[in-house]
Amino acid sequence: MLIPVRCFSCGIVIADRWKKYKELIEEGKTVEEALDEVKLTRYCCRRMYVSHVELIEEVAPFSTYRY
Repeated sequence: MLIPVRCFSCGIVIADRWKKYKELIEEGKTVEEALDEVKLTRYCCRRMYVSHVELIEEVAPFSTYRY
């Protein structure tokens, strides 16, 4: 769904760098270059970004919230 606020393993805040990371990927940088540029150096934090799958578009139509 959404990127977690903190890394599951070490607890460092990682969500604040997600937007910049996505912009770098769209510009054509490799994943390694983008992660280095947003200063994610620990492999546990890098794993959080590399393994993340955006599912919000698939889930949003099935929202059960009613007024």
